Amino acid sequence: MLNPYRKDFPLLDQKDRVKPLIYLDNAATTQKPEAVLKAMEDYYREYNANPYRGLYDISEKATERYEEARKVTAEFIHAEDSSEIVFTRNTTESLNLIAYSYGRSFLEEGDEILIPISEHHSNLLPWQQLAKEKKAELRYLYLDEKGHLKEEELKAKITSKTRIVALACVSNVLGTIFPVKKIIEKAHSVGAVTVLDCAQSIPHYPLDVTALDTDFAVFSGHKMLGPMGIGVLYGKKALLEKMPPFLTGGEMIDFVSEQEATFAPLPQKFEAGTPNVGGAIGLMEAISYIKNAGYEKIRAIEEELTAYALDRLRELPYVTIYGEKYPSENRSGVISFNVENVHPHDVSSLLDADGVCIRAGHHCAQPLMRYMEVAATCRVSFYLYNTKEDVDAFIESLKKVRRWLGLGD
Repeated sequence: MLNPYRKDFPLLDQKDRVKPLIYLDNAATTQKPEAVLKAMEDYYREYNANPYRGLYDISEKATERYEEARKVTAEFIHAEDSSEIVFTRNTTESLNLIAYSYGRSFLEEGDEILIPISEHHSNLLPWQQLAKEKKAELRYLYLDEKGHLKEEELKAKITSKTRIVALACVSNVLGTIFPVKKIIEKAHSVGAVTVLDCAQSIPHYPLDVTALDTDFAVFSGHKMLGPMGIGVLYGKKALLEKMPPFLTGGEMIDFVSEQEATFAPLPQKFEAGTPNVGGAIGLMEAISYIKNAGYEKIRAIEEELTAYALDRLRELPYVTIYGEKYPSENRSGVISFNVENVHPHDVSSLLDADGVCIRAGHHCAQPLMRYMEVAATCRVSFYLYNTKEDVDAFIESLKKVRRWLGLGD
């Protein structure tokens, strides 16, 4: 399978490896193209300075590039104003910011927070802790046997008591693509605020926060070809302006006296301390790479690989696939599975001997694992630089696992 993108990723072309690297853990983090690495190196080599604070050339350039990254990010997700973009460390921090700042300010005793059972701990624990603190109730939407949200769950549980509906656009375990537009409309009909975790979706599908009319959306740079340590929080301006700061300290202030302080306008109010300029620049370059590749092309590659991998996995009688077992418009390039009588950690370790990188464990979704009645699963996940040859290498290595453990073919 000819792949025009693979050559852009240095880590995938390491000449000193005993076996070629087969990287199939893209739901955890993606590899970085040369253009992203160079953009970040250029910043640290040529104009590394603290933005905003220095009245000299390289500080002004750092400020300019940091704010350019904010503008590019806003345009990428179709935000109406770049001040609606807050840079954070990652998706987790963005979700905590919303729960801490919005939730503490506006949630009351007896209110309800609603999330799917499939949520990553990052979009579960902040709401769990908030519910305890505010004496609110955290409720769950449950899935059918294919990993889809049940229609009756949405009808029954989004009620006049619902104040926050938070969900991932795509499950990091099952690969399910959820009907977020419909859920947002239903939530707004009862006056609830919506929070979208786009960490698993934005590398693969376009995000239009204005068309969706979501109140908040969050994602991480490292899952979309950018660096670790940079995250994005989008919030409607009217909501962000009402929310108190999450962290306090340098750069987020307007005026400080001995006993009082006033805070800077958006978005600086939520960006205390020295910002991750290099990370923002890397994210901006990653966005450029994704736009140049085009979501249509990215999706076409992933759909072909997902269909091929599912076909090959279904040929193995000792493999159980979770969620949709066949290609579907509601399924992304994430596949969770188990090998009969073999712990997922053992599967992952044995595949690693062949240079095949997959994820194994509970995937930071323990409530979902209990709901599925499994302790853990194996997971493969694809991105635009993967090939059918990667899938073949994975399958051939997987076939060896039971033999290595003396369990037969």
